[in-house]
Amino acid sequence: MALWRGSAYAGFLALAVGCVFLLEPELPGSALRSLWSSLCLGPAPASPGPVSPEGRLAAAWDALIVRPVRRWRRVAVGVNACVDVVLSGVKLLQALGLSPGNGKDHSVLHSRNDLEEAFIHFMGKGAAAERFFGDKETFHDIAQVASEFPGAQHYVGGNAALIGQKFAANSDLKVLLCGPVGPKLHELLDDNVFVPPESLQEVDEFHLILEYQAGEEWGQLKAPHANRFIFSHDLSNGAMNMLEVFVSSLEEFQPDLVVLSGLHMMEGQSKELQRKRLLEVVTSISDIPTGIPVHLELASMTNRELMSSIVHQQVFPAVTSLGLNEQELLFLTQSASGPHSSLSSWNGVPDVGMVSDILFWILKEHGRSKSRASDLTRIHFHTLVYHILATVDGHWANQLAAVAAGARVAGTQACATETIDTSRVSLRAPQEFMTSHSEAGSRIVLNPNKPVVEWHREGISFHFTPVLVCKDPIRTVGLGDAISAEGLFYSEVHPHY
Repeated sequence: MALWRGSAYAGFLALAVGCVFLLEPELPGSALRSLWSSLCLGPAPASPGPVSPEGRLAAAWDALIVRPVRRWRRVAVGVNACVDVVLSGVKLLQALGLSPGNGKDHSVLHSRNDLEEAFIHFMGKGAAAERFFGDKETFHDIAQVASEFPGAQHYVGGNAALIGQKFAANSDLKVLLCGPVGPKLHELLDDNVFVPPESLQEVDEFHLILEYQAGEEWGQLKAPHANRFIFSHDLSNGAMNMLEVFVSSLEEFQPDLVVLSGLHMMEGQSKELQRKRLLEVVTSISDIPTGIPVHLELASMTNRELMSSIVHQQVFPAVTSLGLNEQELLFLTQSASGPHSSLSSWNGVPDVGMVSDILFWILKEHGRSKSRASDLTRIHFHTLVYHILATVDGHWANQLAAVAAGARVAGTQACATETIDTSRVSLRAPQEFMTSHSEAGSRIVLNPNKPVVEWHREGISFHFTPVLVCKDPIRTVGLGDAISAEGLFYSEVHPHY
């Protein structure tokens, strides 16, 4: 009986100390160990905690990511939407009877041979790209083979639809999507996404997504990174046919955030139509009531004149926020003669200082200031191994949480996990970097325990965080859209905006 009673006391005391651990997590570890030892309960248990850099970083993110005080309630998204047919690029090209040759970029694809050359060009770099396929009949033949290919999967596609789908995962948000929505796409969309009747059409627009894995080989070719090559013959999205439907739907829907994408789809149009449509885009944006922020999501482009027009023809000053990746950022600065525009391509991981210089230039030259009537105050940049959020001071809040949330979703979505699985991701960001190359920048040393780094330059704030890169990604398509949506979800615009 005495033995039983002693065991019971020990059990009770262990339970009590466990409660102290639970209820007073901030109590110094030394005090808890002393309490444990004084009760003669043996060695104190080691404090649980992640030890790998990836584990420490993921835990630090979780502590930093908090919802903003003022949250979006209604988000309107437009105007490009389609069905993505996702499959192995190498297997499709083999099924089409193509064999690996020399890579060569084509701004517009006209044949199977053009497709093979462009795919090899970008697979060799491990870079994402999107191209228009000019020949309707050839595209439909390829699309039929792809759609029926064993293992091919059908998903929601188009930046607007993907961003809308990501927002719709939050049940407290109402989401409006305007774009060419056919029967297959409508079936794939979340029930929380409302599509106005004017956006519905009888036939879907299909985009073919050719994926490849890191280290995948085809002939002499070996992909350095997992990525994808996208192409389509998409006239509805190319002409931005749903733009007017989108803007006319806003009055009834009453959004407090508008997200616009699809400008890159105009590359297949004539210069005259591009110019005309861009002016209509600016007019449409100006019709959106003052005080409602407008985010513009960019995508892969090859037409420098079109990109220059987007920058200079009042599109940038008309929007509040931009989302873009390293290829789009470099192409933007090349097209508009910005900083580091002589650089032909990134040499591996994009240099943080160079990226920071270009973001600073965009906001200084085209963003809001006392002397310029521009709405642009925010840019969310993402590349494989790190993200940067740059904002004009005084307009946005909660950006530390926003950049961390965007990076976290890159790891979870690529690996198809609910939370970061530290065994399946790796920290590949530069361990130290300069914050600028055009002026005397600061040298930053990365610390996984404090993963968001902040610096300031002439009224512009920068928030940097590394990405935990999925080692064996399940799906790379739509990552940029998910990153931008998540960053916006955690962002707060100041009421005086």
